[in-house]
Amino acid sequence: MQLSPWHAHPDVWLLFGSIVAAYVVACRRHARDAGEEIDSRRTRFFVAGIAVLWIGADWPIHDLAERYLYHVHMIQHLLFTLVAPPLLLAGVPAWMLRRVLRPRPVARVFRVLTRPLVALIAFNSILLFVHWPAVVELSVRSEWTHFGLHALLVWSALLMWWPVMSPLPEYPPLPAPGQMLYLFLQSLAPTIPASFLTFGNRVLYPVYASFPRIWGIGARTDQLIAGLIMKLVGGAILWAFITVIFFRWYRQEHRDDGWDSSRYRDVERDIRLELTR
Repeated sequence: MQLSPWHAHPDVWLLFGSIVAAYVVACRRHARDAGEEIDSRRTRFFVAGIAVLWIGADWPIHDLAERYLYHVHMIQHLLFTLVAPPLLLAGVPAWMLRRVLRPRPVARVFRVLTRPLVALIAFNSILLFVHWPAVVELSVRSEWTHFGLHALLVWSALLMWWPVMSPLPEYPPLPAPGQMLYLFLQSLAPTIPASFLTFGNRVLYPVYASFPRIWGIGARTDQLIAGLIMKLVGGAILWAFITVIFFRWYRQEHRDDGWDSSRYRDVERDIRLELTR
């Protein structure tokens, strides 16, 4: 069995093209009204995040995930939860977020949902929900259900990443040690569902066992690969963030507490002045 030939998903192109167009128009209008330059670095991050979502939602990943292989479905979810959301948060300017959070009820709900423990529990609860066998079967049978679950997954992932990536001082991120602990806990969370996929003695998702086999990958092997991807690849992404945060924090602490020769010269001068009096 071979993968179907390339074909576009117009709804995916329209959705993400519209989001990028709206973002660019809003940035240009704000830059004109505020007399500022467009932050090209943030724009690149945002476009990269949308590009990752587009890759996960278009051919071939979309087709493989819905019609053939569960482990590609898992790759799709990693793109939607651990790769695209931090890029999007790094790319959305503070003024844009403040406009979204301007209504007081929205701000209150958002403040609660982005508390570290709440965000962690909410994201992992939704993650377990979308991987429940009955929900997975429904998602591959219904295109609209599939889209709704993916939208829910992305939004919950944005909340989960907020305590690490927040660009707003009024909704501040955790300090560096807290960020590392937070991501470490998140790296442990998928262990239980991943273990069921990796060590289970039966196929957890019968709907995928009923699909045509492609590339000689059996249903049990497909499930095993999915569990390994969930735990090892997902963990590697989170530990990469932890490593970057650690070294950035170390450099900051070293710079703040390090030897400052100019301050020493000032102290030495004051001492000499006191001694010559």
